Amino acid sequence: MAKQFWKPGNMLYPLPAVLVSCGIFGEEVNAFTVAWTGTICTNPAMVYISVRPERYSYDLIKKTGEFVINLTTKKLVKEVDYCGVRSGRKENKFARTKLTPEKANKVKAPLIAQCPVSIECKVKEVKKLGSHHMFIADVLGVNVEESYLDAKGKFELNRSDLLIYSHGEYYNMGKLLGSFGYSVKKKGKGR
Repeated sequence: MAKQFWKPGNMLYPLPAVLVSCGIFGEEVNAFTVAWTGTICTNPAMVYISVRPERYSYDLIKKTGEFVINLTTKKLVKEVDYCGVRSGRKENKFARTKLTPEKANKVKAPLIAQCPVSIECKVKEVKKLGSHHMFIADVLGVNVEESYLDAKGKFELNRSDLLIYSHGEYYNMGKLLGSFGYSVKKKGKGR
């Protein structure tokens, strides 16, 4: 297959389309869409978000040193897009989108009630990398929607229709193709 060579750019897709909430619950808060996010480390649990310094939320996060990563679903696609293209400097995006801020357990920033998972984060370091600055954060706790727990208490996140972002478009998760380790799993006796 022939391939074209392009100038440097980001083509690492798909990515989670998350809503990051920041500020202080009950005071000044904002929610904005981020796709430049991910896991850094399991133990200790650490994540990152990359944010343009000119974004309204950048200063809120710098001031408090905290934020919440809220995983989004197919039902929230319009709100996710809206929070990515409108500025919290000009309007209250929680009120406009009817997203519900909830008090977090460990941070001052709000959780978003409609999201199945909310990850409470404390900024550990800010790396100035160019167009975006990376907020490296410790995970202080994870809030999960109880309706996605099975009878044994296992969290079934994939039932929530998670939203992903790929090259300027939103999608929800697709069909299960395998699970971690399935390619090397030993076959049962008698096969």
